Order: sequence, then structure tokens, then C-alpha cells
Amino acid sequence: MKKTVLFVAFITFISCNTEKARQKVEAFRLEKSKTEINTVLDAWHKAAADAKFDDYFSKMTDDAIFIGTDPTENWQNTEFKAFSKPYFDKGKAWSFTALERNVFMSEYGDMAWFDELLDTQMELCRGSGVVKKIGDTWKIQHYVLSIAIPNDNVKEVIALKKEYDSIVKSKL
Repeated sequence: MKKTVLFVAFITFISCNTEKARQKVEAFRLEKSKTEINTVLDAWHKAAADAKFDDYFSKMTDDAIFIGTDPTENWQNTEFKAFSKPYFDKGKAWSFTALERNVFMSEYGDMAWFDELLDTQMELCRGSGVVKKIGDTWKIQHYVLSIAIPNDNVKEVIALKKEYDSIVKSKL
């Protein structure tokens, strides 16, 4: 009987330690993935600032989508490359620096989504998107850029864009 109690206590001890170890490994894996994602996003923004076309687009999936600030900007990757190429060729694309970023992981660790507050040539903007792990590399699959407008200024902005928005809506 004494041996049985000792055996059960030993198994319980091992099980508890195994679960704690598994949780530590999972937390480490999650933080490692978030660090990798932040590195890719920072390098992506830097590639645009440095006008490095190939570096910039290598951070995106082949089927990536980029949604810009203009209501007509819903770019498939190929279209976005064609639109962007002249800016990169002139040596001046755009410059975004993340001031803060939040990254959220999928249950299986192969997809993540993020939001970021950016310092840009347009002043403060918001970016959000989805990244996908392909092999050992995180790539941007979907990105949305928006200009951050203070709530107190929304009425003025609506008035400014009303005519343009009506033209766009009439075409839809």
C-alpha cells in the first residue's frame, strides 16, 4: 500500500511539473513568434522608407492585399507592386514608424493579426493586418492603412471629402 501511495504521489508530481513545463514552452513560443512578427513589420516599413522595392514586397505573400487611405485603394499584390514601383524607383516611397503595436496569435500559431499606431508623413495613422507563417517565415497577407482623425474634427473631414465620396459612391 505504501508503495502505491508513493507511486501515485510521484506520478502526480511529474504530471504537475510536465504541465508547468508545457506552459513555459508555449509562452516562450508565443513571445518568440510575436518578436519575429514585429521584426518583419519593422523591416517592411524600413524597406519602404529606404525605397527597397524587392525587400518590401518580399515581406508580403503573393496573394497579399493592401488597402490604402483612399477609398479606391484596395490593391491585390500585383496591382500594388505596379502602383508602388514608380515611387520606389524615385528613391522615395513612404516612411512609417510604429509608435505602438499589438500582436494577437491564432490558436495554432500559424496566423496572427495586429494593429499599430504609426508616425507617418501624413502624421498619425493606423495600420492593421494579418500575417501568415509560411515555412519558418512570417509574411504580411493583408494590410489596412487609415488616417487617424481626432473625433473633434470628424465633421470638418466629412465636409472636406463629401464631394469626392459622392463621386466614388456613384461608380459603385
